[in-house]
Amino acid sequence: MLDAYNMLTQSRELKKSDGIEKGCWINLENPSDQELEEVARITGVGEDLLKAALDEEERARIETDDGNTLIIVDIPIIDDRSDWYVYSTLPMGIITTPEYFITVCLRDTTVLGDFVKGRVRNFDVNKRTRFIYQILYLNAIKFLHCLKQIDKTSMRVQQSLHRSMKNKELIQLLDLEKALVYFSTSLNSNQIVIDRLQAINAIKHYEEDNDILDDVIVENKQAIEMATIYRDIMSGTMDAFASVISNNQNIVMKFLAAITIILTIPTIVASIWGMNVGVPFAGTVWGFWVVIGIIVAITVPVLIIMIKKKMF
Repeated sequence: MLDAYNMLTQSRELKKSDGIEKGCWINLENPSDQELEEVARITGVGEDLLKAALDEEERARIETDDGNTLIIVDIPIIDDRSDWYVYSTLPMGIITTPEYFITVCLRDTTVLGDFVKGRVRNFDVNKRTRFIYQILYLNAIKFLHCLKQIDKTSMRVQQSLHRSMKNKELIQLLDLEKALVYFSTSLNSNQIVIDRLQAINAIKHYEEDNDILDDVIVENKQAIEMATIYRDIMSGTMDAFASVISNNQNIVMKFLAAITIILTIPTIVASIWGMNVGVPFAGTVWGFWVVIGIIVAITVPVLIIMIKKKMF
């Protein structure tokens, strides 16, 4: 999908344009080859730069080419499954040229959606540097929000595991742990991009935008710390539940072994009196009850000993 936006001069509101004009913001979401060719032809940006962010495995980085600057950062995404959410990351590209501002991503993202819906204060398409900082700031905020949701989901899954050990809950914890690894890696890569952004001359820096940049750095570092803490907690939780599951299995096996021993005693006695040879009490009327008495006399003491040894 290809959308172009301009900022109205009087009201300072964002307006969707019918076509690509100079000074506009071009937003590409999972674009087709025809849309990429059109943008490349009008803006003069190479298709390799436009397609860079369309690779799911693309790393976060900054690249300059013929006066054009490409900034790739990782953004959080959420996949809604039938019974739970799966968190992951995806690259998003920001391309600045002397006349255009271009964003490229494989999916619709709330990071850019907030700009389209007018939820960002002091937003101006023409102020490119501030626009970049605001995107990075909202991206860090989205990471923090997702991290909090992961923590809440983890607590809920752990409570379910306390009641019953099921594969479903364990798979959910594994998905959350994997998401935290993705988040931690992506946030560290984004921090490298932010540090690099401060040093390069391809992006003009303005003193009035320094407060936004400082907020970006603070929020991103906070997200890194939260991701690291949650990942360590999740790793310890998974190890703890693995030990609990192993311990529960040992308890079950111990119980079954005790039941097997109890059942073995009457089986042995009954087998002896069931042989086709002469055995005591074979010719008496009360022989059956005598054998039952022998079984009870042996089984009950063994059962008492097992109970005292806490084998049940």
